[in-house]
Amino acid sequence: MRGAVVMWRNTRLVVLTAVSASLYAALLIPFKVLPLIPGVTELRPANAVPVVCSFLFGPAGAWGAAIGNLIGDFFGGIGPGDLFGFGGNFLYGLLPYAAWRVISDGDPLPRSVRQWVAFVAVVALSAAACGLFIAWGLNGLGFVPFALLGNIIFINNFVMAAVLSPLLLRAIYPRVKQAGLRYDDLTSVPPRRRAVRSLGLAAVVAGTVGGFAVGNLLSTGHLELAALATNPPGTRAAQVGVGVAPFVLLVLIGVSLL
Repeated sequence: MRGAVVMWRNTRLVVLTAVSASLYAALLIPFKVLPLIPGVTELRPANAVPVVCSFLFGPAGAWGAAIGNLIGDFFGGIGPGDLFGFGGNFLYGLLPYAAWRVISDGDPLPRSVRQWVAFVAVVALSAAACGLFIAWGLNGLGFVPFALLGNIIFINNFVMAAVLSPLLLRAIYPRVKQAGLRYDDLTSVPPRRRAVRSLGLAAVVAGTVGGFAVGNLLSTGHLELAALATNPPGTRAAQVGVGVAPFVLLVLIGVSLL
């Protein structure tokens, strides 16, 4: 996570951030005409881009995903919920690189069954963390129920990235590596000890899985925080906002340790 701040001192990484953001936005905008939830999210083949750019450019890909998503949102209407879109897409663009570096020292080009399982798990975690953060924020604002938005974002992110990103990485990763343009080639920031990063990854996994489970239960009324119960039930914004907040905090603490 320290690299997400330090990278702004590196001109090449700043340029790669701009490239990642431009590519993501350029592929997002045409699909605004295929909404899944009007004004909130749409069909997104472009969701493979943050994962690919993350494996290539690390934190630069994360900033690119966040900025590119914000640019895309300008073409669908800007509102307070876009702040959560910015944060969720930052996580989506950071976790593939950060999580892979904890569990593997090799390139993100899976060949064995074990490597494929690890790759798919990393993509699923990143997609779920993005969905958790955005759905928690927008449900807390009273816009869209967590159980609807969170699951749509997760499925949309995961399917597109799991299908497309391995193909794109096989075509692009070796060339970027040969050119010396990967994040690991351009930075001298030493990583934290593996034990610390492993603890951070465990916190991200626990916060994401727990937050998704509790968020869905609270959103659908299968779980109730008695102190915040209302009659009639209303949007359950307070229920989800308060109930999921500890899990979101756990995810953010975990990310800070990666």
